[in-house]
Amino acid sequence: MARLANISGKQAVKTFKKFGWNVVGQVGSHVVMTKSGMNVNLSVPQHKEISIGLLRKLIKYAEIEVDEFLTKCK
Repeated sequence: MARLANISGKQAVKTFKKFGWNVVGQVGSHVVMTKSGMNVNLSVPQHKEISIGLLRKLIKYAEIEVDEFLTKCK
């Protein structure tokens, strides 16, 4: 398993879009993303750095493997 690093909220949204997630709006400093067929919404904070724990949870909720996420993140 590859090691996660801190990335920005903007980069996280960009990467989730590559997996088919769509931005439906923004609430405060958080971008809300949905994907058809999924029963969960992702709330991605638009901070300079997202903590590794939060990023790992978002990836888990999106049902994506960490290695897959890291390959498309670059």
